Amino acid sequence: MRLIGNLIWFVLGGWLMGLSWWFVGCLMFLLIITIPWAKSCFVIGGFCFFPFGKVMISRKELTNRDDIGTGDLGMLGNLIWFFLAGIWLAIGHVVSSIPFFVSIIGIPFGIQHLKLAAISLFPIGKTVVSIEVADAVRRETADMTMNTFREER
Repeated sequence: MRLIGNLIWFVLGGWLMGLSWWFVGCLMFLLIITIPWAKSCFVIGGFCFFPFGKVMISRKELTNRDDIGTGDLGMLGNLIWFFLAGIWLAIGHVVSSIPFFVSIIGIPFGIQHLKLAAISLFPIGKTVVSIEVADAVRRETADMTMNTFREER
């Protein structure tokens, strides 16, 4: 089912938004000072081509440790990103979602565009993983939280 969804998504415009992300990534790379943002653009661009079966989660949630993108510098980077490109890519995803919602049968694709719009706003410190990996990480985090809660009692 994921394969079919990804193929339909790609044909109906997923390639266009993926290329938009890669275009922004190339611009960021050319500007030299924005190279750290270029990597996020290429990762999310690849995610835009075939998004079904994958999700973006925080690297801190995945690895249980902070890195440069998940701490204060990541927050600053996300604020800069928001004004440089995030808002424009988010608008592109929202506009792309409208025809899918109007068509009714395309609602799952419209929802995917809205998820990508949310990711567009603050992508730094996040990574793309399969749904199964994200579920396993969240279950493990929930188990650790429950164990901590039980130990406190």
